[in-house]
Amino acid sequence: MISVLLVDDSAIAILVLQKMLLPFTDIEVVGTANNGEDALALIPKLQPRVICTDLHMPKMDGLQFIKEVMKRHPLPILVISVSVHQSKDDHNIFELLDAGAIDVFPKPRGGLDSFNKELTVELASKIRVLSGVIPIRRHNRGKSSVSVAPPVDPRPSRTYPKIVVMGASTGGPQALMTILSELPKHFPVPVLCVQHISAGFLDEMVSWLGGTTSLTVRVAKPGETLQAGFVYFPEEGSHLVFNTQGRVGAQANTAEELHCPSIDIAFSSVAACFQEAVVGVLLTGMGRDGAQGLRAILDAGGTTIAQDEASSVVFGMPQQAIALGGAKEILPLSDIASALMRHVGW
Repeated sequence: MISVLLVDDSAIAILVLQKMLLPFTDIEVVGTANNGEDALALIPKLQPRVICTDLHMPKMDGLQFIKEVMKRHPLPILVISVSVHQSKDDHNIFELLDAGAIDVFPKPRGGLDSFNKELTVELASKIRVLSGVIPIRRHNRGKSSVSVAPPVDPRPSRTYPKIVVMGASTGGPQALMTILSELPKHFPVPVLCVQHISAGFLDEMVSWLGGTTSLTVRVAKPGETLQAGFVYFPEEGSHLVFNTQGRVGAQANTAEELHCPSIDIAFSSVAACFQEAVVGVLLTGMGRDGAQGLRAILDAGGTTIAQDEASSVVFGMPQQAIALGGAKEILPLSDIASALMRHVGW
């Protein structure tokens, strides 16, 4: 049984979440609190396996609560909150991930029947994944201060990559932040990132990551050509692909695809377009998405990296890629940025 502590100052929100989780016999809400201060007092008594918390609460808000949990009782934390800031002074939701939370989920709006089956299943799935996670303490590293001059006429003896593509799921925003914050402003190729995330959080993630790296982070638009020094994410609700001229395209989702955007689709399209001039990186996450795509990059002559088990929040996706023989290198998260710089000839 997965025991869950719900923390939210809205009584309606607590009731909605309890109702959403009621059908799942393997999940039990063992307690509720309307602020972080009260929740901290309950943790030693209730011993929850997963905590679900809001951001905005009286006495102790979600950000301070997560920091205290990670200091006193490290536990997997799911942030459940509205995806759009209510004022310019609000914290970005992804600051809570930087503080130690693992994932985010949109708070259902409205009354007790304001959620659908798909959202309910997604919430239960996230809680199940988090219940097996050993929390990793994180520290806010701030915006990268890397200031490395671009290489002068490297005269490559081989074909250097034209693009870096990275895929991630659970634990991915933190992993991407770690890597991107270590890349210099003049990084010589574009970086494409595909991250599994609940609907509505893309813009916040892009904004948060943009504050941690010297590179410019934005959403790719259909028809454009990706530029060096930029980090791109697919548009929400469609798969990112490339045409034969290397321009970005959007592909509609189908019932066969579990995730949208799909890492496999993006990786396979990059491999077909850029052949050996690709570095593919598959990071932490549950499931198999990206494993076939990473193998496609390797088969096309590209370079492939899988995050190792010890540094992954969830080892599922990298593990599947390794099992398929798609990972040329298996590296801890702390070594991936330097490996990327080496592969692009820096």
